[in-house]
Amino acid sequence: MGFQAHLLGTLMAILFSSFMGTLLWWMLHPPRQVGEAAAKARYSLFAVKKILVPTSGFPYSERGVELACRLGQEQRAEIFLAYIMEIPRTMPLGIPLPDLEQQAKEALDRADSIVVLHGLKTDKMIHRARIAGEEIARIAKEKDVDMIVLGIRSHVGLTDNILGRTSDVILRQAPCEVIIDKLPGEKY
Repeated sequence: MGFQAHLLGTLMAILFSSFMGTLLWWMLHPPRQVGEAAAKARYSLFAVKKILVPTSGFPYSERGVELACRLGQEQRAEIFLAYIMEIPRTMPLGIPLPDLEQQAKEALDRADSIVVLHGLKTDKMIHRARIAGEEIARIAKEKDVDMIVLGIRSHVGLTDNILGRTSDVILRQAPCEVIIDKLPGEKY
């Protein structure tokens, strides 16, 4: 009986020592602290619940829809899809434009199918405006969106700026964060 008690005591001492050693190691190796700026950036992305994506039906704007869905996936964000029909000042805003209206519906349907694939809630809208960028900024304020994701064209001419007039106006007037996505273009 003495030998078994001695063996049992030895085993308990070894288990106790290994447990205490593990506990001491854990206490002396705390997890790496995340910097305050990184923590705020991470929190701000998780706070995004409403994302506005202007679409035109071109591949670059549909890529913007995909990016918005990926950014809003984890927090189940609502995606607002907007097609803005720019009407020249020489025409009344309410003028019937059946071809352009059909183009808008088709673009929104394609964008909506991307959002549905991600299982997110979507709201589609067609608006008429004189300046598309101003209307997008107005919608962002009205819907109280947290972010605008804007896909831009990858090819620009010699006289064009990388950002068109619409992108420039959105950047200047948006009441929220704006993310611009540009497809990679050909290398020159």
